[in-house]
Amino acid sequence: MNAKSLLLGSAAALVAVSGARAADAVVVAEPEPMEYVRVCDVYGTGFFYMPGTETCLKVSGYIRVDIRGGDAFEFISNAGEETYNNRARFQLRIDARTETELGTLRSYAQINFNYQALYTTTVVGFDPDTGEAITSTSYDNNDFFAIEHAYIELGGFRVGKTDSYFSTFTDYASGVLNDGLVPYGPLQTLQIAYTYTGANGFSAGIALEQGDEGGVGGGITEDYAPYVVGGVSLKQGWGKIGVVAGYDSWEDAVAVKGRLDLTITETASVFVMGAWDSADEGGRNFYAPWGGKWAIWGGTAVKFTDKATFNAEVGYDDFENLSVAANVRYELVPGLAVTPEIIYRDNFDLDDADAWGAHLRFQRNF
Repeated sequence: MNAKSLLLGSAAALVAVSGARAADAVVVAEPEPMEYVRVCDVYGTGFFYMPGTETCLKVSGYIRVDIRGGDAFEFISNAGEETYNNRARFQLRIDARTETELGTLRSYAQINFNYQALYTTTVVGFDPDTGEAITSTSYDNNDFFAIEHAYIELGGFRVGKTDSYFSTFTDYASGVLNDGLVPYGPLQTLQIAYTYTGANGFSAGIALEQGDEGGVGGGITEDYAPYVVGGVSLKQGWGKIGVVAGYDSWEDAVAVKGRLDLTITETASVFVMGAWDSADEGGRNFYAPWGGKWAIWGGTAVKFTDKATFNAEVGYDDFENLSVAANVRYELVPGLAVTPEIIYRDNFDLDDADAWGAHLRFQRNF
């Protein structure tokens, strides 16, 4: 047998083995065409269709860092000395919407993840000679999260956890960071609400809320009687006017608030707001967290440039509490804003109650 015969025989054997293996080989199926995410622009920017559905979804949020200091904030360090206070927050918002024969079906959730330095004072006893309280202080860094909003909407109906209708129907106070130095209404509560929005700018609504007695404890009602809020408003090119009233069924007290917004120019606006409480002096009312029977607020927003906006607010109540806050929100680059704010607060009924504070915020939206 010569070399040529050996080579031919080996080649034939290899072909035979390869053919046998080919007969047993697994055939890989062609990949199915990928369904790309489609943009849903019906509800604004950022929405996309969930694959295989007609539901539009938007995932958004921000990273925020706050630095605050000054007598107006009264932060104390673990050494017993005044100091600044830091807080970092990651907020996640999920918004899902679908069109139905009954209107837009929406589910919305907002979760805040926070890191903050906390200072607490605990009474551990009393001095036997003077009777004064003996306190123990602690200073700790704390991580915590909170579900700020979790509700379902269908058409004009809403059910779930969100801020009180008394605070949102006439809008939050202003664009300052510390807009509640003279409080203008309660925030988180469970509610069932309906809002009618007409084509001519007229809106009216009513809400049943769980409330929360004076901000203490968890949602106090009596004899299954919910707290009730109702309001009407009109929005036109010149601005907006609205009135809202809230009934605290636990305290049998009513609070009323009215607000007027005026559009001065395309870049400037002002507002004035007033509120009244029916509760006796010193009495509680879930819808009247300000001091005394009445309170007033006023503010402005002026857009200097495409990047810089000036915001200011003044508040004053029946207990002679005064608050002033002003800031400039500056957008360094799209999505990143820096806001320095100065605040001043005082109580004209107390000696040496005036205090200044400073607040610096960095916020990256996505």
